[in-house]
Amino acid sequence: MQQPSSPGAEPAPRAAGMTPSSVLSLNAYLMYATGKAARRRLTDTLTAHGLRLWHLTILAMLDDAGRLSKGDLASRLDMNQSDLTRTVTDLDTAGYVVCARDTSDRRRIEVTLTPAGRYALARLNTEVSATEADLLTPLTREERELFAALLRRVHSHLERDRAVNGPLPAP
Repeated sequence: MQQPSSPGAEPAPRAAGMTPSSVLSLNAYLMYATGKAARRRLTDTLTAHGLRLWHLTILAMLDDAGRLSKGDLASRLDMNQSDLTRTVTDLDTAGYVVCARDTSDRRRIEVTLTPAGRYALARLNTEVSATEADLLTPLTREERELFAALLRRVHSHLERDRAVNGPLPAP
């Protein structure tokens, strides 16, 4: 046990990793720190399959929306076109998507989820759900549902703002 410091002495050093209460009152910091931890765990899960978050996101988008052009994918995901092209190429090489020229506009490349991509997405969703459950261990089932609903609400607000004002400029 640490001895109390004497008057005028330096305060006792904090234990490593302890966040000061003044910082814990900043929601922006909590969102950043929690997001960073979640992303690190998600990255570990996806890296085991040679994938990144954008790979998972594109697979999920195609599963929801069906065939989309690369331009539509980039726009819907607010993703740089060249980054999207590299990520789609990775998925195509893995056999998870097929890219084909649009017959009505040869300049457009359409991306379609393959059965192998659908299977990979289902497997990844199972593993990502387990990662998420571990991350949210301190919360009850009801709290997890509320947390997810609140996150979706904030996300929807930010999406509406982006639709009105356009994407933020790159830093």
